[in-house]
Amino acid sequence: MQSVREEESSSIDQEPRSCGDNSVWAHVSPLLSAACSDLNECELIHGDNFNLFAAMSALEIMDPKMDSGMVSTFYSIDEAIESGFAPVPISSDRTVDVQCIIDIMDHLLACEATWHMGHSLAQTVFSCIYVLRPERTSSHALLHSFCRVIRATCRALVSVVSDARTNEEEDLFTMTYGLPFNGDEDGKGLLLLNAVEETICRQLRACKATSSKRRVFEARRKANDFVFVVCRMMQNWNLYKLIRNWKRAFAKLCYAGYVFHFLHALNCMRRPQGRGLELARKHIAYCIAELESVLSSVEFLSLETVENGKNEMEESTTGSGRHPIGFDPNLNKRLSAPTPPRAIKLLSWKKVGTSKFSAIDYYVKLLHNLDQICAFKLEPDLDAVLQFVVQFQKSRPDLVARAHLQLLLVQDGKLYGRDTFLTICARSLALDVTKNHGLHLNEYILQLNQLMINLLKILCANTPWQRRKLGKILNDWSIFNVQMGITVGHMMQQVTTPRTPKNGDKSALILNHIYGWLEEQIHWVALRFLVLGFDLKLYSPSEYCMVYWYMYIILWKLAEKAHFRVLIIVHTEEQKAKKKEDYSRDMAREDRISLWVLLLKCQTSLAQGLTVMIAALRNEGMCLKSQGPFNTENEKFVQHFGLLQKASLPKYDAYESFSESTCHARLDYLPVYECFRDAQKMAKEIKVGYANDPDKLAEVVGLEQVAEHNIIAVNLLCQDRCLKVSFEFIHHPHFATAVVRRS
Repeated sequence: MQSVREEESSSIDQEPRSCGDNSVWAHVSPLLSAACSDLNECELIHGDNFNLFAAMSALEIMDPKMDSGMVSTFYSIDEAIESGFAPVPISSDRTVDVQCIIDIMDHLLACEATWHMGHSLAQTVFSCIYVLRPERTSSHALLHSFCRVIRATCRALVSVVSDARTNEEEDLFTMTYGLPFNGDEDGKGLLLLNAVEETICRQLRACKATSSKRRVFEARRKANDFVFVVCRMMQNWNLYKLIRNWKRAFAKLCYAGYVFHFLHALNCMRRPQGRGLELARKHIAYCIAELESVLSSVEFLSLETVENGKNEMEESTTGSGRHPIGFDPNLNKRLSAPTPPRAIKLLSWKKVGTSKFSAIDYYVKLLHNLDQICAFKLEPDLDAVLQFVVQFQKSRPDLVARAHLQLLLVQDGKLYGRDTFLTICARSLALDVTKNHGLHLNEYILQLNQLMINLLKILCANTPWQRRKLGKILNDWSIFNVQMGITVGHMMQQVTTPRTPKNGDKSALILNHIYGWLEEQIHWVALRFLVLGFDLKLYSPSEYCMVYWYMYIILWKLAEKAHFRVLIIVHTEEQKAKKKEDYSRDMAREDRISLWVLLLKCQTSLAQGLTVMIAALRNEGMCLKSQGPFNTENEKFVQHFGLLQKASLPKYDAYESFSESTCHARLDYLPVYECFRDAQKMAKEIKVGYANDPDKLAEVVGLEQVAEHNIIAVNLLCQDRCLKVSFEFIHHPHFATAVVRRS
């Protein structure tokens, strides 16, 4: 088969040439040109076995967007270097040299932020020749150390995401395309960058101490030319007063301090068992302060007016608005084969005008998300872990933050790398398993350990993948629950026999309690699956009735199982207190779980009230039914909840039960008021318990407002059936508020 490559006509050998492996390369451009002249529009040359499926995967030869072999500005990195595309030094003029270096660093961080968003590493960060060949910049300490630290940062991030496997199938984040990516010498960049930072600090302090133009020019002989260039760049000596300390001046000059501490923060967060989180927070705090200083220096960085005005500034990847030197996004596009190179639009340096998102915005959000992870108290409490992960996901963290969270939670098959999930589960039930060493080797405990690991990993995925994976693992949990229930049932029957050893009694009782706890976790996963549908906007208003009915069923069962766990804990604590007079009960844990149960009951009442309310509106013709030209209500029910029904949640015919329970609902039906009033009453009690938890308090206040407004809406609708009603998520993201309007 002949290979095709479009090259410069002057460099093409017209004669066939051998490659040494019995293959012959021939120039086929004349043949293709002749064929094109005979082809009409929408026609193509194909073999006998070519079909429509193959056409979907075909590449158009000599199309720059499809053919990665097309020669762009430069054929290779060496050719670009020889042509002077990335000179070192950049300019003989110190002022221009400093300006260009700042632009390069601005653009590099914009490329890195774009790479984090899922684009190709070869067409973003490694589109910079200075990063591809950092040894060329060894004579320039700042640029050399900066490029090395950028390479080390990219390697650290790829390692984190690869280990966590939070990237999706179509994500290009972990693909390095054979780039010069590895190398221990890049770690020296931190030492070099630290030395550069100290040098600049000394020079800026000397510059600050100079109080007149004359003394500044005299300091030029003693200080590095780099600092003197800064004074020249300002041109207006009044701006000199804006530089109050070396930190702000350093932030205005470059991002060197930011990348230095960012890489340190990443390394600290990878330390086992969360030992480096406190130190990582310090580095993250410095990074945030550095970015804030950079944002305040926009006028300083934009010394020259952009010729095309504001519109070009909005699309610029540098603070000055100038185009950086040494970047070619098509330089490595051949490395992305067999896929065609993507058209990449880099994030702008700063949010200006109509731009929606910028590189600075991304880094600020990323740093705050990493700070949230570092601030999390590593308590061996599964309830606290699940609550933190759910709350963390509300900010829609990106891939890098989610990968760090997963690696923190799951290490060596243990929570935080310290506690087995048997220990965590037993602690949730106030049980002591230290003397039951055989339980750690129990096959059901080992399976439960793996299920919990998979659950935590799934909860760290992005929202669409999280919901899809949760729906699939529900079946695994259900099968495991059935198998464990049969075994535990037999064990509990044997406990009643007098020949059963005492240790066997304890193991059976512990497994029995864990079996009940397992059912609670299954319903928690099912509830998470349902509420994520609201976040992804998968439900239409005509389907809210069936959704809230299903939420009511799951919430009611979840509250029942959680309440049963409270009873187990209270009973266990009382038994321990009887055996040891000096034993102190963990009242805080009991109160926390009891408050959680009350919150579940509040949500249960709200879901029940919304179900009856929407069903009554449908029955009285005031709200659209879930009917369409293609799907019946039963088919939509199966589409939304088929995975739950497969996992036997609930264990009876769900759609039949839903139809029977909603077909006779009316607005004047008394339970509609009672459900909302019960929810409102419980919300007021819960607010007292969550007074010190701002996130939970805000959620409870939202539930209370939903109940209050829905009571008013029901009253208005009972008085005037001609009013129009719609459901909007004003006060809570998952529980709708009825909005009543006149026709």
